[in-house]
Amino acid sequence: MPHDHDLAHSAHDPGPQHIYIYSPASAIRDKAAFRRGIARLKAMGHEVEVDPDAQAVHTRFAGDDATRLAAIHRAAASGADVALITRGAYGYTRILPGIRYKAVARAIEGGMRFVGMSDFTAFQCAVLAQTGATTWAGPSLIGDLGVEGEPDDIMLACLDDLLTGHGEGAGWTLGREKPRADGSPAVPELYVKKAQLWGGNLAVLTSLLGTPYFPEVKGGVLFVEDVSEHPYRIERMLTQLLLAGVLARQKAIVLGQFTGYKLAPHDKGFKLATVVDWLRTQTKVPVLTNLPFGHVPTKVVLPVGAQVSLSVEGRDALIYWGHAH
Repeated sequence: MPHDHDLAHSAHDPGPQHIYIYSPASAIRDKAAFRRGIARLKAMGHEVEVDPDAQAVHTRFAGDDATRLAAIHRAAASGADVALITRGAYGYTRILPGIRYKAVARAIEGGMRFVGMSDFTAFQCAVLAQTGATTWAGPSLIGDLGVEGEPDDIMLACLDDLLTGHGEGAGWTLGREKPRADGSPAVPELYVKKAQLWGGNLAVLTSLLGTPYFPEVKGGVLFVEDVSEHPYRIERMLTQLLLAGVLARQKAIVLGQFTGYKLAPHDKGFKLATVVDWLRTQTKVPVLTNLPFGHVPTKVVLPVGAQVSLSVEGRDALIYWGHAH
């Protein structure tokens, strides 16, 4: 679990933030969660601006392709501090060619932080590949801030760190894993200095291979997560990245949370740990586990495209980007 989400707070606190809410992918079905999420951001003291087409519907999407592209471009032009998606789900990859990346990069250069996860990975990878700009892997409005009851404390703390400019890193505890065949630790002590952090949803990331929207990162730290994908499918996608040479070009591979799948009698003991053990036999790149990020309530916020340092000591792991500010 995270233990150092706010390693060192700066003296600067920008106060209430202007947050732009928009829907660049799937249509909103849970209107109550939408309202709860907005109310929570306002209760936190922030100014919330909602895109005029945030609740548009066109089949499964939040409006047709042109409508959703326009929402992205309005977000970029809004002057907001943060552009936060209502939800992820399918819809980004089909509009990637229509995004005005220079406008998005200008907004980011001006201080805007684009935040989201899941299929938002397509947007993040495309922005990184096309411009080199940094976006943020973090919560969505409906799935995280709009939940019934209280949102996860750690997620809220990490989001608050982003909004206030205090966040400088994320620490967590690696999973308990059996040693390698030679008796050495599954993850040796490790220190990686100033490597580019990138990744996100594994299925979406893999779907971008061979396109202009796949970041060609060398010497990076790749993090991945997914939902509703059986371990054999996870292995198949990791194998594609392996055979394409992507994994070998990294300094570390960080596995987040893989949830929402069901094992079957046919598996006969084949499980996610089997995939991780096998992957470690196929690459010399360190494979870390248990990053608190994915389709789970407890999630950290990560700068996709930023230069980070990564350290592992025992079971304690830390991704640190404070030096990037």
